[in-house]
Amino acid sequence: EVQLVESGGGLVQAGGSLRLSCATSGFTFDDYAIGWFRQAPGKEREGVSCIAISDGSTAFIDSAKGRFAISSDNAKNTVYLQMSSLKPEDTAVYSCAAAYELWDCSDFDTADYNYWGQGTQVTVSS
Repeated sequence: EVQLVESGGGLVQAGGSLRLSCATSGFTFDDYAIGWFRQAPGKEREGVSCIAISDGSTAFIDSAKGRFAISSDNAKNTVYLQMSSLKPEDTAVYSCAAAYELWDCSDFDTADYNYWGQGTQVTVSS
């Protein structure tokens, strides 16, 4: 059974940091790209960052560049999203997703993703 389980969300003040984790199981980790997406109330889902596990190539949306970092622990089949200098506009439900044999994940097309987690809430207070 494929599982993606997010953790690490919470309430933080503006300027603070959070590290989200996406623990995966049930598929060959190296064959996938893992993306982080977020959806705020009343807004469309948007891609935030992604990593192609096989070669470690990464991508970020412009608003995340310089503030967020993505990494993977291949021994644990887990991807991390380190978020710093958080802003109220980062408030959203953050979900991770897995895309089979996606070597360039930079267009954040949700149609490429085969499996999704349930999400974790991130709230940034001003």
